[in-house]
Amino acid sequence: MSSEIDNGQRKLGFWMCTALVVGNTIGIGIFLLPASLAPYGFNATIGWLVTVLGCVALARVFARLAREMPQSDGPYGYIRATLGDIPAFLSIWCYWVSLWITNAAIATGVVGYLGSVFPAVATMSPALVALALLWFFVIVNLFGVRTGGRVQVVTTALKLVPMVAVALLGIWLLLTQPAVYTAHPPTAPVHLGDIVTASTIALFAMLGLESATVPASRVHDPARTIPRATVAGTVLTAVVYIIVSTVPMMLIPQEELASATAPFAMVMDRFAGAGVGRWLALFVVVSGLGALNGWTLLVGELTRTMAVNGVMPKVLARNNGRGAPAIALLVTGVLGTGMVLMSYSKSLVEGFTFLTKVVTAANLPLYLCCSLALAVLWHRGDKAGVRGMLPIALLGAGYATFAFVGLGHEPFMLGLVLAAAGLPLYVLMLLRRRREAAVA
Repeated sequence: MSSEIDNGQRKLGFWMCTALVVGNTIGIGIFLLPASLAPYGFNATIGWLVTVLGCVALARVFARLAREMPQSDGPYGYIRATLGDIPAFLSIWCYWVSLWITNAAIATGVVGYLGSVFPAVATMSPALVALALLWFFVIVNLFGVRTGGRVQVVTTALKLVPMVAVALLGIWLLLTQPAVYTAHPPTAPVHLGDIVTASTIALFAMLGLESATVPASRVHDPARTIPRATVAGTVLTAVVYIIVSTVPMMLIPQEELASATAPFAMVMDRFAGAGVGRWLALFVVVSGLGALNGWTLLVGELTRTMAVNGVMPKVLARNNGRGAPAIALLVTGVLGTGMVLMSYSKSLVEGFTFLTKVVTAANLPLYLCCSLALAVLWHRGDKAGVRGMLPIALLGAGYATFAFVGLGHEPFMLGLVLAAAGLPLYVLMLLRRRREAAVA
């Protein structure tokens, strides 16, 4: 690692870390979320409140861990120092797999919107376009973490434009035509089961709140920067989500909204003018590309961290001249390529679609273990300031458990299978470390 990186000149600051949280959380999903939640009516609003409280608690968990353990290399270091090697490996392994699956899903999802903005793209092979997008951001991040961070700041700012447009449209209609909000109220009755389901759907859209902690070793003043960026990014994202999800729900009939393929575009076309929705698709593309860049940065850094800690081959920890984990980025790019090709296989597309649902289950072990890690710190009394954080740790663990239940049986079981699939690698790397120690 170069001295320029060591002295902080190329490290991530508050705004880049906040952009990483917001940019990774707000991706393609938010543009379809109103349609996904439409069948649940006001259950979705209640579910959102549950999810926001849970995610803010989780954000506080990550923020406090970053403050108390600034020298730890992100979530893996937090869990390993408190719960041990095996929980650290299993949680981070599941999370690692979810990252490159997410990259493949985002690249695939962006292609459809690109075709609506640029008709020439629709005549190209969608798989090749998706792969071009995937590898473009691998190349961007090969130029170093600061390059990826700058791209993230720009794309995050641009992706907030349509969110602000929908929010302003909603406020303007409320002030000038309040009757439109009572013309088509949701009819679904409030039911506990629907609240739990809606809350789980909302959680999928909030995945990424931990983003600032993953490249912890590349963050300037992590004890101060990561906590502030994590909480600020999570709260900002939650506020944006609740507003832009509520406006379409109140303006469009429930049945119509549930079948909409582009709910934001529908709202803009209907209430702001015909053709306005098409321009919105451009920002959908920007949003997806920003998320793809952010997750590419994270999966490279996470792979490097795992290799540094001896749970993946050491070759994956090598940096290029710009301090980027080059081999890790290339390997995860290849894995993402396989998932993109699978998504365009007619015989496997259904399986791939279901596999993306497992991404949520694959993230939950990390959230649960980090919450338990904070509780362990409190129990040890390592830091006096942690004592007041036990309620936050319990809330985080409780919400992660609640989300596991909400996912249902099948995704939960697949999450267990996913965790078990990493055990052979763990054993192999453990034996290698023991042989190296014996030789030394």
